[in-house]
Amino acid sequence: MTQNHNFKRRVRERAAKTGESYTSALRHLGKGPDSGGAPNSIRLAVAQSTGRLDPANAAELRAAGAEARALMQEARRAGARILQFSEGSMCSPDKRLVSSLGPESVGPADWTRCNWDLLREEIAAVCRSARELGLWVVIGAPHRLTARRPHSSLYVISDQGELVTRYDERMLSNTKLSFMYTPGSVPVTFEVDHMRFGCTLGMEAHYPELFIEYEKLNVDCVLFSTTGGGPFAAEIAGHAASNSFWTSFAVHAQHSTEAPAGIVAPNGTWVARAVAGLTPMLTVAEISTDPLNPARPWRRTARQGLYQDHLAVDDQRSAERTVL
Repeated sequence: MTQNHNFKRRVRERAAKTGESYTSALRHLGKGPDSGGAPNSIRLAVAQSTGRLDPANAAELRAAGAEARALMQEARRAGARILQFSEGSMCSPDKRLVSSLGPESVGPADWTRCNWDLLREEIAAVCRSARELGLWVVIGAPHRLTARRPHSSLYVISDQGELVTRYDERMLSNTKLSFMYTPGSVPVTFEVDHMRFGCTLGMEAHYPELFIEYEKLNVDCVLFSTTGGGPFAAEIAGHAASNSFWTSFAVHAQHSTEAPAGIVAPNGTWVARAVAGLTPMLTVAEISTDPLNPARPWRRTARQGLYQDHLAVDDQRSAERTVL
């Protein structure tokens, strides 16, 4: 009884401090008195792996699978529970190599050139390794459709080796949309050890509305997998700070000189960065929730009409903008 009373008191105190509702405070402090409002934490590994561009090249596909499994072993040795790979880490087809017009021109992709059977075999091997290692894995690859161009996707594989969900890039570039891929349509979240993750891909760091959407879905961390790019890294840090959640940045090694892979805390600071270079590697950090941090619930409250009753709509000196 005392434990339950103390928990309810903490919820009321948080609601009074932040201005959020009792229900919102309850959600942030935990699902019940047994949780005690204790923060959750998990060890996240982010890969900076080799980008391979030819989906018809069997040697490249096998090398991608072997490299992924080696990094998985390294992540487990580092104590990670989840490993995030970059966009197209199993294969990131070059627009010219798959162009039906030949490598001299960018045109509609000829996906019959992709060795789909071997790609599926390598991903299945990743699933088996995930089960053997007890490691969650988020890995990028094209996802074949029945009669349309494939999705550019992230497969989410559990520590039991099961494919539990898949995220498909929604905000495609002009080239991807015109010639290569079919866009996805929904956000995707999943949970590991009471931590909730959201997925983003490709160039989606450019779109803050996707990250705001994940904030509303109550994620603790948004995983962003791309091929690389300095502006993306800056945006990912900004999204972390403006939404008060963790973000991560997985890139191809050959583009890491612009911005290496890393993990960003909810205050927008990088807490882990890989070393730029062609050598495949990981960066690892312990990420955790902070139930007592008022920033995120306050921003939620602020976005829900908090200021409406405080506006000076009837004050002429507020309305007049050309006088001192």
